[in-house]
Amino acid sequence: MIIPEELQDGETFEILLRRVQPTLKQILGRYQIPPEDAEDVLQDTMLTLLYKWETVLKPEAWLIGTLRRRCIMYWRTRRSRLYEAVDEAILELVAQAEQPSQENAGLRQDLEKTLAKLRPRCRTILRLRYGLGLKPNEIAERMGYRQSSVRKVANRCLAALVRELVDVGFMEEARRG
Repeated sequence: MIIPEELQDGETFEILLRRVQPTLKQILGRYQIPPEDAEDVLQDTMLTLLYKWETVLKPEAWLIGTLRRRCIMYWRTRRSRLYEAVDEAILELVAQAEQPSQENAGLRQDLEKTLAKLRPRCRTILRLRYGLGLKPNEIAERMGYRQSSVRKVANRCLAALVRELVDVGFMEEARRG
């Protein structure tokens, strides 16, 4: 990495950081980035600015815009991980249906009640995916969707299910079980 001459003493970069620090803190607060992750997001953004310094025309605007995008990506990644965790939990519950224990039966009942709160389209998509184990292209064919839109619709349905499960405390109950 080549550090521009005006940055070799660190003064220009330091001045920039001091000037935008309140704005950067405000952005991290607005996006509700947890303090333990905020430092990493900010450091990654600043390091990227250093690498791209020579090509960045307006460092302050670039830094602010990039931090906003990284905050959005932070939450998308977290949401994606939550969906994957729910995905696995649902698949495990469905797989364990053959050997119902009292505890699993209770979890399945809670899951069924929560599914009943969703829109019919979401219930159908989630049952096809998890109950019957169909792939997205098979779901698209059955429901008359384009294959490219099934993933997006399925993710929205999974997000709705996650919200409902969190509201009823299902995720905590499943972790304890």
